[in-house]
Amino acid sequence: MCGILAVLGCCEDSQAKRVRVLELSRRLKHRGPDWSGIYQFKDSYLSHQRLAIVDPASGDQPLFNEDKSIVVTVNGEIYNHEELRKQLSPKHNFRTGSDCDVIAHLYEEHGENFVDMLDGMFSFVLLDTHDNSFIVARDAMGITSLYIGWGLDGSVWIASELKGLNDECEHFHAFPPGMLYSSKTSDFKRWYNPHWFLEKTPSTPYDPLVLRRAFENAVIKRLMTDVPFGVLLSGGLDSSLVASVTARHLEGTKAAEQWGKQLHTFCVGIEGSPDLEAAREVANYLGTLHHEFHFTVQDGIDAIEEVIYHIETYDVTTIRASTPMFLMSRKIKSLGVKMVLSGEGSDEIFGGYLYFHKAPNKDEFHRETCHKVKALHQYDCLRANKATSAWGLEARVPFLDKEFVNVAMSIDPEWKMIKKDEGRIEKWILRQAFDDEDRPYLPKHILYRQKEQFSDGVGYSWIDGLKAHAQQHVTDKMMLNASNIYPHNTPMTKEAYYYRMIFERFFPQNSARLTVPGGASIACSTARAVAWDASWSKNLDPSGRAAIGVHNSGYEKHSAPVADVSAKIIDNVPLGNGSIPQLAIRG
Repeated sequence: MCGILAVLGCCEDSQAKRVRVLELSRRLKHRGPDWSGIYQFKDSYLSHQRLAIVDPASGDQPLFNEDKSIVVTVNGEIYNHEELRKQLSPKHNFRTGSDCDVIAHLYEEHGENFVDMLDGMFSFVLLDTHDNSFIVARDAMGITSLYIGWGLDGSVWIASELKGLNDECEHFHAFPPGMLYSSKTSDFKRWYNPHWFLEKTPSTPYDPLVLRRAFENAVIKRLMTDVPFGVLLSGGLDSSLVASVTARHLEGTKAAEQWGKQLHTFCVGIEGSPDLEAAREVANYLGTLHHEFHFTVQDGIDAIEEVIYHIETYDVTTIRASTPMFLMSRKIKSLGVKMVLSGEGSDEIFGGYLYFHKAPNKDEFHRETCHKVKALHQYDCLRANKATSAWGLEARVPFLDKEFVNVAMSIDPEWKMIKKDEGRIEKWILRQAFDDEDRPYLPKHILYRQKEQFSDGVGYSWIDGLKAHAQQHVTDKMMLNASNIYPHNTPMTKEAYYYRMIFERFFPQNSARLTVPGGASIACSTARAVAWDASWSKNLDPSGRAAIGVHNSGYEKHSAPVADVSAKIIDNVPLGNGSIPQLAIRG
């Protein structure tokens, strides 16, 4: 992933302003360590920190049309860029081989209405110097992170991360996915309008071959790369399918010609964790070159401050899952790998979280999946994007391919419903689509492995250790005053309070705290779904193990107190003074 920062319509065009923009842009250098660029036109600045994935030699940004009257700074990948180039009139001359180079030329031919033609993940700012107007757009699902803010001088600020603009803007918020902002109207308009956005219950019959084909196409198009890559493999259904399809279709691709036919896979966990064992088995089955990284509870706790600084949230489940992903990303980048495929999005689309076992009917089931997919940019997309980008690593997510999402969200949700008496567990239709007796994609027990949330799968002691650590650093007295200290999204647990304290030190503005979602949750549910089971309101926790009666290792089966066990591991680790701790991964 790259880092973009744009300041548009500011009150000055001095050298001091340019220096300040460069200074703020450097806060995003971790996202794009390969090259930096800046372009100034009158009172507007477009800057870029590049992570070179496609055309590393000549694709530096900002990008331009032929006469440099259209300027673009982009973060993302456009998978259908070659097809789009062919659709343009012959008059266009491209300066680079970058997949993003097509954006300026599409704007020349189609104006603001070209965004829906893009197939990929992206955030961009386009400046038209003819009239000094600009547009900003973010991809359909919010895979790439993006924020918008406004300065007191009337300027508009755009940045890939909060830290690029929070100190300069009077007000800011997350740029909504699937939207376009135009300076001509000073307003947002939705460019992504799929049928499922209306949340009406669909009725398309389930066709396993159609679903399988759509996912394989989504994976294949994401093999577009000029750098070494691999797959994040937890051993769960989603990442295992990504790895299996990638391994099956890698041969004959340009990527295989450049980097070899054997796929690299990566897994992280505490020694003895469920994910490590399952991932090892899948890797052996697929014949991948597998890299396994171990971390301890203490390693994770030491990294929490840096994780919150990079992830820019105080959401409990996001921080729990981001930390091992953050640690793993550093190790992956050290091996020379710059791009990975990952399995985010499947649970939201297919109702894979364990609380979906209690969905009362197919209408509620479908409505909940719609809400979950629409909120991905605040949770799993944010985690996958920022945890990897912290180390200059790009994550691609085939489950969130536009076409695949449209196919999957059109299926009658009766097929997605979990029916134990009929042998249908969570994500049954996805499992069935890849249950091929002639050419198996995965071992049966992996294909039908129970859903394990990433923060649980890396080792159950990870969450238990986090809770024990927070217990040591947040007192009962602090919790009594929590609603007065933090009236918005008041932390309800000591773990949540602990994360909130760290977040507020890095991002003290009210606008910053408003970017983080809140509300009751059970096993990653929305607040609405908590009502599906009366007992859940007494056991609110985003861990999958909180789905008592559903998870095979639910909290009711592991009731031993964790504080006594973890106290030996995590003794007197201070909150710190804002310094960034060093990391250590053992493996």
